Formats: sequence, structure tokens, C-alpha cells
Amino acid sequence: MLNILIIDDEKPARDRLHRLLDALPKYDVAGEAANSAQAIELIRQLNPDILLLDISMPGMDGMSLARVLQEGGASPAIIFCTAYQDQALNAFEVEAVDYLVKPVRGERLEKALNKAQRLLGQEKAPLEEHYVRSSVGGKVVLTPVHRVICLLSEDKYTTVVHEKGATVIDESLTELEQKYPGMFFRVHRNALVSRKHLRGLQRTSDGQTQVLLSGTDRKPEVSRRNISSLRKLLSEIS
Repeated sequence: MLNILIIDDEKPARDRLHRLLDALPKYDVAGEAANSAQAIELIRQLNPDILLLDISMPGMDGMSLARVLQEGGASPAIIFCTAYQDQALNAFEVEAVDYLVKPVRGERLEKALNKAQRLLGQEKAPLEEHYVRSSVGGKVVLTPVHRVICLLSEDKYTTVVHEKGATVIDESLTELEQKYPGMFFRVHRNALVSRKHLRGLQRTSDGQTQVLLSGTDRKPEVSRRNISSLRKLLSEIS
């Protein structure tokens, strides 16, 4: 069972989330906080697995709290539950699992929690599976796999595009796809993209379809055979 901390300055909103969670047997409410200061203290005490986090709160807002937790290293999985509809991009920049707009619906909450559970399960993999290993200037560079945006097969190598740049490795896309199941989606025989960085699709003037990704200007081409399944995936995470 995963423990959840509800963080919202409005008691009716906390009560609503609590009622929705009562109907989900896999999840348990470990506690509630009305502001970020209380939340930080409870996170230390309770070590929750998941935060249901509002954005607009007195004092430190939810987005700032998420940044503090992100900078501090390992933190609970974050699901934003907010009245704001225009903060989704900022939410994913702080590695939020999902972004729910109030009033939160039960089925949408369950989907977000299940996504968090899958990601938490992946984080329990052996340490070496957390990183993509490459060599730069004779030095070994370890790139956290959750920061990888896309993997592109170019010439005899694979280019790893990540949040701070790009490196080159020898592993094939097929090897990487098998090594990190569920983390990447194949959009083309020459490209894998990170599911968490997916943002949308665009059509070019010459009729090609490209995938839009957060954190990079690269727009890998989507093959015709993969467009339908990619659209379905986008609809599930939107």
C-alpha cells in the first residue's frame, strides 16, 4: 500500500480528495497539510510515497515546494491538484507525475496514482539501471535515465538527448528499449522518446508528423505505423 500526503490550504478540497482516496484500496492517506511549511515537516516525519499538491497556497506555493523537494534529491512522487489550467508545463519541469484540474474526478485521480505507482516501482530497480552510461573526453558520464528526453539512432551510434545536452553511446535503440521497459515510446525505427517528456504532435508543410518534447527543440519524425498508437498514448496522459 502506498502512503499519500494531501497538501491544500482549503479544507473542503482536502476532504474531497480524502473521500476519493477512501474508495481506492491500494492507497492510504498518511496525513494532510494546509501549507508548505506543514508539508515539509510531515514529509520528514511520514516519508509519504505520493503528494497530492495544490499550487495556490499562502506562503510558499506548491510549485515552489516541488522545486525545493526536487533540488533536495529523492522526493515523493508529485501529483498536482489545482484550479489553474495554465501551469502544466511548469509542473512537468519539476518532474511531476501528473497534473489534475479541480474538481478532481475519481477515475482521473486513480489513473494518476497508478502512473505514480508504476514510476515508483521502476525507481526500485538496481542502481546501475538508473543511468545511461557514456564516455566524453575519456571520462565516464552517467546521465539519469529519467532526464533523458529522446534517443536517436544516427550513423553507427545512438545520440542521447537529455535535459542538459546530448551524449553519444554505443547501445542500440532495441537494447535501450528492452533495458528501460515502459519509459520510452518508439515513434520511428530511428527514434525513442521519453513518455514523461511527451507534449504533442505537429504536422510539417511537407506532410510529415513530428513529436513535440519538453526540454529540447528536437522534433523526431513519427512513422505512419506509429501515429495512431502515439495519439492514443497522448490522450491517456493528457
